[in-house]
Amino acid sequence: MDPETFAQLMAPAGQELLGEIAARAGVESDLALGTRLRRTYEPGLVAAAVTQNHLRGRATTKFGPDAARMYFTHDALEQSTRLPVANHRARRLAEVGATSVVDLGCGIGGDLIAMARAGLAVRGVDQDPVRAAIAQANLRALGLSGEVVCADALQIDIAPDEVAFVDPARRNGRGRTFSTADLQPPWEWVRELLTGRAVAKVMPGLAHDAVPAGVEAEWVSDGGDLVEACLWGTPFATVGRRATVLPSGAQLVASGEPAEVGDVGAYLYEPDDAVIRAGLVGELAATVGGRLPDPHIAYVSSDRAESTPLARGFRILEELPFREKPLKAALQARGVGTLTIKKRGVDIVPEEVVRRMKLKGSTSALVVMTRVQGQGRAYLVERI
Repeated sequence: MDPETFAQLMAPAGQELLGEIAARAGVESDLALGTRLRRTYEPGLVAAAVTQNHLRGRATTKFGPDAARMYFTHDALEQSTRLPVANHRARRLAEVGATSVVDLGCGIGGDLIAMARAGLAVRGVDQDPVRAAIAQANLRALGLSGEVVCADALQIDIAPDEVAFVDPARRNGRGRTFSTADLQPPWEWVRELLTGRAVAKVMPGLAHDAVPAGVEAEWVSDGGDLVEACLWGTPFATVGRRATVLPSGAQLVASGEPAEVGDVGAYLYEPDDAVIRAGLVGELAATVGGRLPDPHIAYVSSDRAESTPLARGFRILEELPFREKPLKAALQARGVGTLTIKKRGVDIVPEEVVRRMKLKGSTSALVVMTRVQGQGRAYLVERI
């Protein structure tokens, strides 16, 4: 979509068209609806409005009911922050004393919306004229104040009272990038920002040794999906590493205390991916009175049952043979026909193991296959 088409979409005729499409969606086929509307409206405008209607439907997974009033492009929707994650960051910005934020590369304005709702004064900057126009339109559509300009983020002056927020693009000509060397704006520029009042959203796979000195790295998951690492500039850093699990908001921070290693107890815990990526499995063990069955495997074991949003818990029913043939015999003896295998630290493909076993029993089972003190072990478990 170009700026002219988006301007037409925002004009009264474009708004009327969007309303008609939304009202008729599911009643008429896209082909019939498009054919009929092109008799009244310019074909390019009809195509843009139909696309917006589809994108609004897809966007509900990220933006909830707000999506019905917002505007998107395919790429910008894909790259935008999930609303619960943006809300969490906005709340934390308010908690650390921020009053004004400039979003340097705001896209369609997802983070601007969350920050404005948290009571912060917001200013958005994007080099793409369509994204800048959409971000401004989204703020207005949701009744929020804020200014968005089309400009190069690297050339923007940051006011003394503003916190700089940046979400560097993680895609290049070859697709998604996992290297800080390919980020845009450049990583060195982001690193320099983080020496001051700044926050950066980066890829969740960011290596620990890539985190600049004095900066806090917060790994965030939402609904079980690891979605980002958020870097908090030196004035805001209170710990080195943090894991945040949404929607609960539960957190773990690095303690520096060595994790206890010991035998498998009555319960096994699988840490949330944010906990694992932040390197806080040992800290999780301490919260459940547990230990690491293997210092190199991200499982925690304990003698007590704990309900925690930071991990999935399993009760160990019994230990089973680890090798496939005797494991199959043990499962057959228990009448298992439906098998789920969770594995960590062992060289198997669970789906292939299940397929080869060809179990035909009437019960279901969940088996954890992992390594304990360097040895393969299998456990029949149930969720707690």
